[in-house]
Amino acid sequence: MSKDTFTLGGKKFSSRFILGSGKYSMELIKAAVENAGAQIITLAVRRTNTKKSENILDYIPEGVTLLPNTSGARDAKEAVRIARMSRELGCGDFVKIEIMKDSKYLLPDNAETVKATEILAKEGFTVLPYMYPDLYTARDLANAGAAAIMPLASPIGSNKGLATKEFIQIIIDESDLPVIVDAGIGKPSQACEAMEMGAAAIMANTAIATAGDIPAMAGAFKSAIEAGRSAYLAGLGRVLERGAQASDPLTGFLRD
Repeated sequence: MSKDTFTLGGKKFSSRFILGSGKYSMELIKAAVENAGAQIITLAVRRTNTKKSENILDYIPEGVTLLPNTSGARDAKEAVRIARMSRELGCGDFVKIEIMKDSKYLLPDNAETVKATEILAKEGFTVLPYMYPDLYTARDLANAGAAAIMPLASPIGSNKGLATKEFIQIIIDESDLPVIVDAGIGKPSQACEAMEMGAAAIMANTAIATAGDIPAMAGAFKSAIEAGRSAYLAGLGRVLERGAQASDPLTGFLRD
């Protein structure tokens, strides 16, 4: 599996588990990253600007790629400002675009996300846009310069799983960019299923941060994601729509 890599922003990654850092206590972030085997971790820019004793950057293991997000942005203008700020703070050129006007359902604004993606891609950012799964928006994001597509599986923080499975599958089938399933994945089995569909990676946060044993759940997600990827590469067996077919021959076993 170490040779099975995917590329974002010119960097190769062997881990297909992107870990969110929200909801964790600072002390558990390092353990979660290490048990997940994550090579990318998201962080809200505001968490890098707290008092010195609680700066999140002090808790992220060395060598892990930072993926700042624009959490809190309500339109493209605000998202662009946050992204530029993250680069000034030394968080690098990767950025996850999150633009949400609605505070109840926290659904991403696809139109504003496309606008922000185009601006930031032209400025040299590696842009990973969080979006509601829609094929036309996925194509617009690709044309705008996105490095990957990040469709939600279900409402953010809900742990409801692959509620948008059919629409994500369409994007996976039709997109040339890596598709990273983001938001709503609540169980390792759901992460495994998304990987079996052909997703390039899984982004998870709440499912791990709210688990009884955070390091153990991070490890469980790691194993599930690797299993799902292996199954996808192996080629899943065919499904019979009707009837059944015996696994062993039904003839020739009662002959003299």
